[in-house]
Amino acid sequence: MSDGVTEQVKKFLFKSIVNRNSEGDLESLEVLIPEQLQASYSSYTWPSAPVLAWFLWEHRRELPGKHIVELGCGTSLPGIVAAKCGSTVTLTDSASLPKSLQHAKRCCEVNNLTPNQVRVLGLTWGLFLGNIFSLGPVDLLLGSDCFYEPSVFEDIIVTVAFLLEKNPNAKFLCTYQERSADWSIEHLLHKWRLQCEQIPINNIGAESGVDINELMHDHTIHLLQITRL
Repeated sequence: MSDGVTEQVKKFLFKSIVNRNSEGDLESLEVLIPEQLQASYSSYTWPSAPVLAWFLWEHRRELPGKHIVELGCGTSLPGIVAAKCGSTVTLTDSASLPKSLQHAKRCCEVNNLTPNQVRVLGLTWGLFLGNIFSLGPVDLLLGSDCFYEPSVFEDIIVTVAFLLEKNPNAKFLCTYQERSADWSIEHLLHKWRLQCEQIPINNIGAESGVDINELMHDHTIHLLQITRL
């Protein structure tokens, strides 16, 4: 229960065999995500988030020491996994959604993350206000299911373009659920001088016995890497 709102806590378990020659060498990470029942979409973990979180888990050796910013964090599963794997993480969601920002803080508290590991900031796509200038150097941008509504596509892209211009060696990793074959960001990427590579996800979790289709709940989900031209 949080602020009088009924919660259910969802458990996500990430695991990998470290040494194939030893059955006992297993690395694992448990993340707890409190979801608010009958709440807004930002308080629910959509299927794109576990896919991105698993991708990060499988690349966890690359994460320590990195500063990672998650855009439109919602329940923050990918960002929390990155923090647990040694990154310093900034979770961001719309500055006009204080309850969403408070819920992101709650998700961090449940997973015993300290302010030195994770901070939560209000950052509204397409608006270049104070917080976007306080991020400092960024190594990696994350986003899961940000492209859910065409009316916000350019706001997301221009925000990503701005941050990648400030951090030319960074990249934006995002998962999105395909909702319409007619929706495209290609023209916006071209307009803002960005390029996109689709990363195959068929084998994510396979070595740990995870069925990617179960992670996706039978939706079509894509993983994109967006960088500057």
